Amino acid sequence: MTLPNFEELLEKYAQLIVEIGVNVKKGHTVVLRAAVDQAPLARLIVKKAYELGAAEVLMQWSDDVISKEFMLHAADDRISTVPQYKIEEANDWLEKGASRISLVSNDPGALAGVDGKRLATFSKANNAAFAPLMQALQANKYSWTVVAASSPAWAKTVFPELNEEEAVDALWDQIFKTTRIYADDPVQAWKEHDANLLEKAKWLNEEQFVALHYTAPGTDLTIGLPKGHHWEAASSHNSRGEFFMANMPTEEVFTAPDSRNVNGTVASTKPLSYSGNIIEGMHFTFKDGKVVDFKADKGQDVLAELLATDEGAKHLGEVALVPDPSPISQSGIIFFNTLFDENASNHLAFGSAYAFSLEGGTEMTEEELAAAGLNRSTTHVDFMVGSDKMNIDGIKADGTRVPVFRNGDWA
Repeated sequence: MTLPNFEELLEKYAQLIVEIGVNVKKGHTVVLRAAVDQAPLARLIVKKAYELGAAEVLMQWSDDVISKEFMLHAADDRISTVPQYKIEEANDWLEKGASRISLVSNDPGALAGVDGKRLATFSKANNAAFAPLMQALQANKYSWTVVAASSPAWAKTVFPELNEEEAVDALWDQIFKTTRIYADDPVQAWKEHDANLLEKAKWLNEEQFVALHYTAPGTDLTIGLPKGHHWEAASSHNSRGEFFMANMPTEEVFTAPDSRNVNGTVASTKPLSYSGNIIEGMHFTFKDGKVVDFKADKGQDVLAELLATDEGAKHLGEVALVPDPSPISQSGIIFFNTLFDENASNHLAFGSAYAFSLEGGTEMTEEELAAAGLNRSTTHVDFMVGSDKMNIDGIKADGTRVPVFRNGDWA
């Protein structure tokens, strides 16, 4: 590693993850998921979490190569079912209100060559088995954060022109830039960034548009918004009233659409890394909320399996606004990772909506959320649609149009 002061920067990053990411307090249980080659950062996160008073930090290790071997060769019944001990473990986390840290560093094409139906079967089984965990996450019952770490395979995908060591350094540099680690006080820098995004969310919540109309090359899409929808910014609060930051980096404000009221066409503007495969050049046509036609220049079969996950996978569950002049977008880098690419672009998501995107939604049943227009599904997958050519109008109940975005930026 040749980045100057790398060890010091990594320690600052670990501190940010536990203090701002999941806001560890005395007595908390923390679950940390990381790849085995990220042990140095994982050890720092564990150390910092205990320093803040965590009661326990539980590790969940992963490895791209082992995961691919499992997906290629495991018996069919091991692909289609989830062991009961894993379900009981997840239920234990829920009972303890455990905070979850996901440290992503995987190769975007790690599962290329694996049969798409096996991937879909595995994903469907896990989504169903861990549905209570996902529902709790989407209702902010506990704190969670998704953060990144550089790895050789991911770095070489992003920077193919560099040798491996240079690529790993270049990706770490981007991670540190976008998470404000180079600031004198990253924690304070994040608090200021959060305040700026909250101002945008406040304005949108006051306007209470009934729909948004998107126009751009390949896109002419109208998305209805449910009555009482709530725009969220970077930070959230869990059921204990504790602050946390679900994504670092983040540049978005987002809400839930009315999943029954989406009409028109939309084109993706960045690749999507999904289930260990890369999907590019996606186009969708919606009618009455549902995808009725779709195509992809690359990864058509994988996209088809995603949309076939369940009925909700064919409907939208998230609408997110990100200005094109955001630092990630202006870097000009495609990261092949949703955590970064979604924060360079306006994006939408197929699948389940977040319950907190509706006033009173966190106290509603699944049936009540669906009746209010919030999509229900076992999946949630973001895809990027924004560019510097995108305009968005907010439509009020009386038909009045208010500019929200012009040429990819806030109007």
